[in-house]
Amino acid sequence: MSVTAAKGFRAAGVAAGLKASGRPDVALVVNDGTGAAAAVFTTNRVKAAPVLLSQSVVAGGTVRAVVLNSGGANACTGKPGYDDAVATARHVAVALGCASTEVAVASTGLIGVRLPMDLLLPGISSAAAALSASKGPDAAEAICTTDTVLKQTSVVLPSGVTIGGMAKGAGMLAPALATMLVVVTTDAQASSEDLAAALRPATSRTFDRLDVDGCMSTNDMVLLMASGSSGVSLTQGNERWAEFTAGVAAVCADLARQLAADAEGASKLITVTVSGAVSEDDAVEVARAIARSALLKCAIHGEDANWGRVLAAAGTTTADFDPDHVDVSFNGVLLCAGGIEAGDRAAGAEALKPRDVLILVDLHAGEATASVLTSDLTAEYVHENSAYST
Repeated sequence: MSVTAAKGFRAAGVAAGLKASGRPDVALVVNDGTGAAAAVFTTNRVKAAPVLLSQSVVAGGTVRAVVLNSGGANACTGKPGYDDAVATARHVAVALGCASTEVAVASTGLIGVRLPMDLLLPGISSAAAALSASKGPDAAEAICTTDTVLKQTSVVLPSGVTIGGMAKGAGMLAPALATMLVVVTTDAQASSEDLAAALRPATSRTFDRLDVDGCMSTNDMVLLMASGSSGVSLTQGNERWAEFTAGVAAVCADLARQLAADAEGASKLITVTVSGAVSEDDAVEVARAIARSALLKCAIHGEDANWGRVLAAAGTTTADFDPDHVDVSFNGVLLCAGGIEAGDRAAGAEALKPRDVLILVDLHAGEATASVLTSDLTAEYVHENSAYST
């Protein structure tokens, strides 16, 4: 159950000294197959050097490897930082015997500080020497920053195709991806165009609906690579296409939920589901507004069934609904019906005791439904992010 679960991939994770803790900080994932790939990147206008470089690499249609580091974001570092990203790709290319234009680069960590190339490049050499189909967990560990657990998953489809993946991220989780690095691999035979057709819808309903703190990162990347090693061909429109897209979506959904569950300082994993919306866009807008309410997140942390904060957040949106027709429930306990109090707040507070919290909002305006994942707001989150750079 890792990024090397699919045939045709090797990985490694090593400690290069980028982290003061001495923990692993350089990961390498290699595609020994076709090199077909697709990716989705942050839409933040402030993009890290690795994002800019990897966008051009993925546009070329072939990705033989991706090198990832924690311990430094290489963002807001100007031309020198971009040159460092280029040098990183070239070093990988020499080690693997491929073109540097076939190497994606990803970084995570503190913004505004250049990477120590005298440590990173030897670390890449060590990672290349350690590559193995069994080292997926090592790679997953090496990309962690404030993560407390490794995020890995895999599925085997009825066709025999395997899809695996790894992710990192625990804070700055907002739409247009999250502050995360995700690598998804498959041994299906698929073109880069087909992979893109499968990836974008999957991310739009999973990672793009993960909103822990409303803060968008400069370094987000979700990369999907195919080796073709299974011998199973998957193209848009063939009989296995729906199975494949569902598999990619399932892997993305699993990783997204793992990211939300490990949100910095969180004690509650909150799913905000909006039903009865005129459109899916309306449902997402309302769910996201609720998920971003600091007041509500504090209430959930304190197990305070303050449903009024849900309605207040919904009312800030442009979604089409009548406030006098809205119902709200917490973990199955109806607290608001038709826009007014309808339940026992003590029962609502009791319903908020589990770690998993479902806030269900029925707008009674249409048939569309959407969900957004978030977490509560805790003193631990504030502490962790008040001292992140020091």
